[in-house]
Amino acid sequence: MVYTPAFWVMALANLCHTASFSAFFLLPLYILEHGGHQGDIGVIMGVFALASATCRPWVSEMIDRIGRKRSYTLGSLLMVVSPFLYIFIQEPLGSTYPLFLLLRALHGVGLAICFTAAFTFIADILPQDRLNEGIGMFGISGLLGIAIGPIVAEMALKHSGFSGLFLTAGAMATVALLVHQPLREILPEYSSTGQATFFGLFKREKFIVVGILSLLFGVGLAGTGGFVAPLAEQRNLGFISVYFFCYSGGAIAVRFVNRWLTDRLGENRILPYSIGLYMAGLFLLPFTHNQTTLCAAGILSGVGHGLIFPLLNTMAVRDEPASIRGKATGIFTGGIDTGIFAGSLMLGYIGDWFGLNVLFVCAGLSMAAALVLFRFRHSRFKTQDQQRL
Repeated sequence: MVYTPAFWVMALANLCHTASFSAFFLLPLYILEHGGHQGDIGVIMGVFALASATCRPWVSEMIDRIGRKRSYTLGSLLMVVSPFLYIFIQEPLGSTYPLFLLLRALHGVGLAICFTAAFTFIADILPQDRLNEGIGMFGISGLLGIAIGPIVAEMALKHSGFSGLFLTAGAMATVALLVHQPLREILPEYSSTGQATFFGLFKREKFIVVGILSLLFGVGLAGTGGFVAPLAEQRNLGFISVYFFCYSGGAIAVRFVNRWLTDRLGENRILPYSIGLYMAGLFLLPFTHNQTTLCAAGILSGVGHGLIFPLLNTMAVRDEPASIRGKATGIFTGGIDTGIFAGSLMLGYIGDWFGLNVLFVCAGLSMAAALVLFRFRHSRFKTQDQQRL
C-alpha cells in the first residue's frame, strides 16, 4: 500500500518544512535592504547550500545509523530555532556578515537532515514496484510548500516587516516538528552491502551520474530560487510570489500525469524532456517584462522540476538495500545542494558583472550540460548493449 497514514503524516511535515524554507526565497530583498548587492545574495544564499552539502556524508551515515525519525526530529529542531534567530540580526550587513553566514549554515544543516531523512523514510515504506509513483506523489507536499511559503512570507512582510516573515517561517517549522512525533522509528537491517560508506558508493557509475546530474540541476535551482525575486522587483512585475505559485502548480500537475507516464515510457525516456523544460523556463526569464511571461517561465521550469526530482531520486535508491538508502538519498540531495551553492556564488557575481539576463542564460546552460551528459551516457549504454548482442 502506497498511501498509508505514515505517508500522509510525513507529507504534512515535509510541506511545513518546505514552506518555512521557501519563505526565505524573499531573503534577497532583506540583503539588498541592509546594504548588500547581487554578489552578497550569491554568497549568503550559497552558504546555506554549502553547509547543507558538506554535512551530507555525515547526515546520511547518521540516518542509516540512528534511524529516520530521530534524525528528522533533530533536523526539525534546527529548522525551528534558525528562523527565530534571524530576528536578532537587524544591523547593516557589513557589521553582521559573519554572524549571518553562521546562521545560514546552521539553517542549511537543519534542512539537509530533514530532506534526507524524509525521503529515506518514504523510500523505506513504499512498495518497490511503485517507488517512482510514491516518491513523486510525496514530493507534491514539498511543491505545495514552495507555493505556500513565498505567498505567506510576502503577506507577512507587507504587514509586519522582515520580523513577521521570520516568525511565520519559524511557526511553520514548529508544526512540522510536532506532527511527525507519533510516527514509528525505522531502523534498517544491515547487510554486507550496507557497510558501504557514503564516499564508497561513488565507485559505482550510477551514483557518479546521479551526483553530477543533481549538481547541474542544483545550479538551475540557484537561479530560480535566489534571483527571480530581484528580477521581479527590478522590473516592477507585481507580486513576486506569482512565479513560485505557477512553478509549484506546474510541478504538482505533472506529478499526477507522471504516475502512469513513467511506467509506460520509462525513466530514461522522460528525463531528457524534463531537463529541456526546466532549461526553457530559465531561458525565458531574460525576456520577462510582465506577469504573463513570468507565469509562463514558472510553469515551464515547474513542470521540469516536477519530473526531474522524482526521476533522479528513484534512480538513486532503486534496487538498493534499506541499509544504504540514506547514503543513496544523500548523494542525490547533496548533489543538488552542492549545485545550489556553486550556482548561487557563481550566478551572484555574474549578475553583478553582466546583469540578470546573462545570469539566467548561464543557469539555463547548466541544464543544457545536464542534457548533454545524459544523452552521452544513454547513447554509450545503448552501444554497449548492442555490442553484447
